[in-house]
Amino acid sequence: SKKLICMNSNKSILKHKLDGITGERLGRLHDCPAELFYRGTDMNQLLSRPSVAIVGSRKMSAYGMAVTEKLAVELANAGVIIVSGLALGVDSAAHRMAVQAGMPTIAVLAGGLETIHPSSHLDLARSIVAGGGSLVSEYPEGMPPMAHQFVARNRIIAALADCVVITEAALGSGSLHTAAFALDLGKPVLAVPGPINSSLSAGTNQLIKTGAAIVTSVDDILDSLHLTKKDKQQSLFGNNKAETAVLTALSQGNADGSALQTASELDSTVFAQTLTMLEINGKIRSLGGNMWSLR
Repeated sequence: SKKLICMNSNKSILKHKLDGITGERLGRLHDCPAELFYRGTDMNQLLSRPSVAIVGSRKMSAYGMAVTEKLAVELANAGVIIVSGLALGVDSAAHRMAVQAGMPTIAVLAGGLETIHPSSHLDLARSIVAGGGSLVSEYPEGMPPMAHQFVARNRIIAALADCVVITEAALGSGSLHTAAFALDLGKPVLAVPGPINSSLSAGTNQLIKTGAAIVTSVDDILDSLHLTKKDKQQSLFGNNKAETAVLTALSQGNADGSALQTASELDSTVFAQTLTMLEINGKIRSLGGNMWSLR
């Protein structure tokens, strides 16, 4: 693996095995990427949770920013992983709100992971990785982002997410490609209606006219994911990374304490302390014999 030079970090770019949830989702693409590179958390771990792609215009209006930030933070607070493309406008707003809410987020890039585009999002990219999320690309180190790669990137965003939400988009917005890829994959597409005199909402309004579901609140998105008990989703996430790691491992079917510790990648002392706090806070319960379950 190679160093992620521009990120000024000693962590490496890793090659992701196209297996598990990630492989199943990408395998549905007729042009599945031959390989995938990432930096941060393994996506099979992230995608064990509900995921929503939030995409839209690079030139947001004040309205577009408000609805994007509102939906993103409410989805993050409901335990949903946000997937987007780290672009200007809607993408970065969605990532930023997820990070601020303490939730991991997945950013799919249109070039090699060693160079963040736009460069103004370098700090955001760092915070995504630091927050337990992941930077992802099908392109190896040294590949600059080319125009056609942004469209190709959008198919990966659509494939990784459970549904696609467009918060604001003009008729020529690249996010409409993401919607088209999602429809080809049989995934729900939802759009936020906008003012009829705003060109930046012409694309989302057109999507709604042609069958996209209308989003007027976060509940519309949660309903499309069949998530109606937000408190239950939130219970899968702890007050820190250690608690979240244990809860995630439990949600994936690990019940034995030894298997839980291995899956959570925590040392024995931190693991024991984390189990104690989760039990005190009523998020897990002991089944006896070093077996555990979610409450």
